[in-house]
Amino acid sequence: MRLGAGLLLGVWGRSAGAAETETAPGAALVAASDAGDLRQLERGRFRVLYAPTDARLAASFAEAAFTRDSFPGLARPAERVEIWIAPDDATFRRWVGTGAPEWGQAFAFPTLRRVVMHGHRGGSGGDPLEVLRHELAHLALHEALGDLPPRWFDEGYASYAAGEWGRDEVLATNFALAIAFGRLPTLARLDSSFLGGATTAQSAYAFSYRAVAEMAALDRGRGLTLLFTYWKREQSLERALRQAYGMTLGGFEMHWQQATRRRYGGLALVTDVSAGAILLGVMIGPLWWSRRRRQRRRLEAMRASDQAQAERERASALAALLGEEGPRGDH
Repeated sequence: MRLGAGLLLGVWGRSAGAAETETAPGAALVAASDAGDLRQLERGRFRVLYAPTDARLAASFAEAAFTRDSFPGLARPAERVEIWIAPDDATFRRWVGTGAPEWGQAFAFPTLRRVVMHGHRGGSGGDPLEVLRHELAHLALHEALGDLPPRWFDEGYASYAAGEWGRDEVLATNFALAIAFGRLPTLARLDSSFLGGATTAQSAYAFSYRAVAEMAALDRGRGLTLLFTYWKREQSLERALRQAYGMTLGGFEMHWQQATRRRYGGLALVTDVSAGAILLGVMIGPLWWSRRRRQRRRLEAMRASDQAQAERERASALAALLGEEGPRGDH
């Protein structure tokens, strides 16, 4: 899924949640009924379905998917994938089903091997090729590991594979807020945060991206490759982490939280100081401006008085110079 200006994407139609399980079949039936009205374009294992008005976008999607068909740490995917481009917002909502969040801008359906995207007439999700890459990463991860990855890893990996550096900007903005509420979220808490509103979910996506990026950085040479190998064999993230990185899941969670604090703690301090300065300015600004106006009026009155006095003195001096005298009284 995607929110706003390219900050939030995700997966839908997995068997991990009841609402998701109900959404996927309904979306499949509706979309199948519309297929006859769409054109098709094939490139490698990808089939793009689109309306004539989105022909150029469809060609871009097909080329991008085909030329970048590999994902960090995973074997090259082999399953065929369909990319559906909705010609308008109403069609998009119909294709993804009624259970999908309203703020979602793109959806992946792993069990259907399908991605649903907005066409050029709908959505507001930023770079469409980045969105597509994110959704295809969901399908690639599901092809390799099925439903083993928890939600935080699934979303974090898709953002990591798509190179969504904007996630760091979200963390830089929201880190101070997270600290204000006590502490950074746990990995388990991230899973439940995706079910909240758009703002809560946005932070969850950003923290998940940072968690997967930190995990990949534990092995500079091989990244996530060994983790995925052990994960598929052991069917357990805990055991896979121990074998790939010599670290428990709890140990990694602590490492991730500490690394996030080091990375964004200074930015949070700057944010706090800046916010305090702005608040102080808002509170003191009107008083300072009122005082300045009073001082300005006082100075203008003093200048006017001085100018009037100078005029009187010049008039008096000129009268004395000309020998003029005022009226005399009778004696």
